[in-house]
Amino acid sequence: MTDSFVIIVPARSGSTRLPNKPLAMINGRTVISRIIDLANSSNASKVYIATDSDDIKDHCESCDANVVMTSSNHLSGMDRIAEAARILDLHQDTQIVNLQGDEPFMPVQIINQLPTLVTLDTPIATACIKFSDTMDFNSPHEVKVVRSKSKKAMYFSRAVIPNSFTGEYKNYLKHLGIYSYTNETLQALSILKPTLNEESEKLEQLRFLDNGFNIVVEDFECEAPIGIDTPEDLEAAIIFANKND
Repeated sequence: MTDSFVIIVPARSGSTRLPNKPLAMINGRTVISRIIDLANSSNASKVYIATDSDDIKDHCESCDANVVMTSSNHLSGMDRIAEAARILDLHQDTQIVNLQGDEPFMPVQIINQLPTLVTLDTPIATACIKFSDTMDFNSPHEVKVVRSKSKKAMYFSRAVIPNSFTGEYKNYLKHLGIYSYTNETLQALSILKPTLNEESEKLEQLRFLDNGFNIVVEDFECEAPIGIDTPEDLEAAIIFANKND
């Protein structure tokens, strides 16, 4: 358990559904500049942007951000931040928050709290919220999580879990894509091979569970932050920013 942590934000230009999305504009500001401001507002001791793009690097440096150039061959943001951590020569015990490069509205409370939840028994911490009436828990784009009584993740799925066999279950939990772990754990995760569950659901966190890593999933009371992966997400983010900027 620690209050000291660094944030590493993976930011790539090669998204197929929304090309160069870190530089997409939300009310006159880029997605990545909003994330830089969010990260800097947290309790993190250092903030780094890990990217493979010179354009993203130049823009982030114009925002006074620390940038680490990484390979363009990474298949996931986790692999990118693992390389950045090696380049930075971070200590094995350094607590790292993986703040996704498409989550400019992640509540800072979540960023600050996750590092305090990491233990030897639960070396990975992430977050969830309850589905509200305005959220579509049937959508495969909304990742669901089931936890044990001790808040350890049991499974993540794009399907509706647990199955509401009696039609009375209402406590569905939406997983938020943010993680905290030590650099030692991050490096161990980054060398694991994809598993059948992961490939079936297209959810990287299932690789962690399949390999015996416990994940603590803390619940938060907040509005669902808008992740930006498609042009439709960007439009929703613009509307959200209009109400909250």
